[in-house]
Amino acid sequence: MSQDTVSESPITEQLSQTNSISRRRLVLGVVARAASRNTGVLAGLAVLSIFMTLTRPVFLTWGNITNIVGANSVILVLAIGATFVIISAGIDLSAASAAALAGMSFGVLLDLGWGATSAVSGTLLVGLVLGLINGVLIAYVRVPFLVVTLGTLSVFGSLALVLKQGQTINTFSLPGFQPVYRFVSGEVAGITYLLIFDMLVVLCAAFTLRYTSFGRAVFAVGSNAEAAHLNGINVARTVLSIYVLAGMFAALASLIQVGRLTGASPNIDSNLLLTVIAAVLIGGTAYSGGEGGVGGTVLGVLFLGIIQNALTLSDISTFWRGTVNGLVLIAAVTLGVARQHGWFAKLRPAAFG
Repeated sequence: MSQDTVSESPITEQLSQTNSISRRRLVLGVVARAASRNTGVLAGLAVLSIFMTLTRPVFLTWGNITNIVGANSVILVLAIGATFVIISAGIDLSAASAAALAGMSFGVLLDLGWGATSAVSGTLLVGLVLGLINGVLIAYVRVPFLVVTLGTLSVFGSLALVLKQGQTINTFSLPGFQPVYRFVSGEVAGITYLLIFDMLVVLCAAFTLRYTSFGRAVFAVGSNAEAAHLNGINVARTVLSIYVLAGMFAALASLIQVGRLTGASPNIDSNLLLTVIAAVLIGGTAYSGGEGGVGGTVLGVLFLGIIQNALTLSDISTFWRGTVNGLVLIAAVTLGVARQHGWFAKLRPAAFG
């Protein structure tokens, strides 16, 4: 008995070491792929930050940094929802319209005398329903996601206008709004609540995407929906959950937007959807699905946010924002296509041969 134990021990130890090495290689492989995806945006962030620090000393002040965070929190929250959708090889063109409708719903509930907790809960419920509409049509009725979200982009935007006949709701004087306003504008020890909230949302989303069965299903569906189905993943339920989640993120973004503007507006920023999608793709999430992550999306939002901040500090018209975001989006997708097809690997021997 003891001889068997002695003879099996080295084998068990060797298998354990092999499994440990395999896990380390897997982790290193994921890190290496993520670094490869984000090399361009990291380099761009570094160059832009150094240039702005040298030319505009106010750029690196804590006040300006918190201003960048506050100005881009809505984009960040929407972009996190869009990350799940794009990784699953889909797209949600209705995100900005859903945020506008959810924000107007929040304003209407406050105007009706609802308290902060009930109004926030109602707004999140609205976001869930809007995501559910998209998800059911795409996952179960099998209508193409472009058709569905293009249609709901128009429907949600129209309903946002109908709620108050196109008028903005001034929420500042409404009692239920004050807790939301204090949350969006307040700070503790010099750190804004909004920054803490953004960090928590990012960490929760990253954990969900990387370390849960739902996250693994999102990647599997985006890589190959048929293969995911053959491996026991309920593709329709996963897709439905993704769009419901995107609707919830749209509602969260609307709460931040209303809190910052102290009013619920039905008008939709024409650049918002472009900026959200650009941030996700700049961050290395593949437009074809199956690859990407929340960390890259954060870098993409920061990159576009710093560009916008640089335009403002340099007294350049914000009308250029759409042009810059569009060009950066085209460049990011082009680099992604080049990486996907191995063009850089083909060019390397020619450059050094």
